Amino acid sequence: MSSTIEVKTGKPYSIHVGGALLARAGELMTAVHAPGRIAVVTDSNVAKLHCPTLENSLKTAGFEPHVHVFPAGEASKTLATYAGILQFLAENRFTRTDVVIALGGGVTGDLTGFAAATYLRGIRFVQIPTTLLAMVDSSVGGKTGVDLPSGKNLVGAFHQPSLVVCDTNVTATLPSEVFADGVAEALKTAVLRDAKLFALMEQGAWSTHLDEVIGTCIRIKADVVEADEFEHGERKLLNLGHTLGHAIEKCSNYTISHGHAVAMGLAAVARAAVANGLAPQELSDCISNALQNNNLPVSLPLPIAELLPAIASDKKRAGSKLTLAVPLSIGNCTLLELPLQEAQEFLRKGA
Repeated sequence: MSSTIEVKTGKPYSIHVGGALLARAGELMTAVHAPGRIAVVTDSNVAKLHCPTLENSLKTAGFEPHVHVFPAGEASKTLATYAGILQFLAENRFTRTDVVIALGGGVTGDLTGFAAATYLRGIRFVQIPTTLLAMVDSSVGGKTGVDLPSGKNLVGAFHQPSLVVCDTNVTATLPSEVFADGVAEALKTAVLRDAKLFALMEQGAWSTHLDEVIGTCIRIKADVVEADEFEHGERKLLNLGHTLGHAIEKCSNYTISHGHAVAMGLAAVARAAVANGLAPQELSDCISNALQNNNLPVSLPLPIAELLPAIASDKKRAGSKLTLAVPLSIGNCTLLELPLQEAQEFLRKGA
């Protein structure tokens, strides 16, 4: 049974969550766009697994899909791949009244959303996430962008989707490591806002509650995004675990996935909160146990001295200061705006 979550941002949109929704995507699309030509952007892995189902659904609803496929992986989240999507849209003469669908994980959603935000100065796009990570996090909230050699997501735009379709059945096709990436973001969300959700996930035996977990995470993120659409304040809390997480990704040359890096960053910032006297030891122990119970790492993969310089390139840095999201208890986090050197010293204590 599916559910619908309404996101009341400057441009409101609906998020559909439930099983077997990919086969209904064309029908759901007609609520936001009249049948006609439509662009689909996906990666080389998802194209084989899910694109045929989506294309059939679109054609049945009267759409004429045009598909663009790029190589799968974080290494494709570049200006060059973005330019390729723009060229595909231009060559196929898509216009401002057309729509582009992002079918895939976070890389696909970020790239496609950024292309949609900038092609012809902005066209509509639809998110159809195929990973747990994208469902609970990146497909919601309108953040789009690409990486630069200097760091993650340093070029991008806020561009809300017109529709999000989360078919929870497709998570069954994910390798265990990729599924765990999404679990890391779901646990982060629970630490941020929901002790009940954390308790459900803590022991790692929540697979029968998948739709509930995804729906709860989306509602929490939607609430935060509605309150602070352009990340001037409260929305920065969603970066919990990401400051070190992004540094880990960059310093590993992206051999460590986003979710696993966030898990390490979350455990480390919890340890730092304890070491700096902001939280009890029980909090760090609880978070580390929950991550490990869900097959996620808690130790830093590199010496902290190698990771800290990368934090200087964090996109959340403002002048000489950096804002850190720090857990105080399960369901309660705070923002610390610190001079860069103090922020680095704060995190050093969590190594």
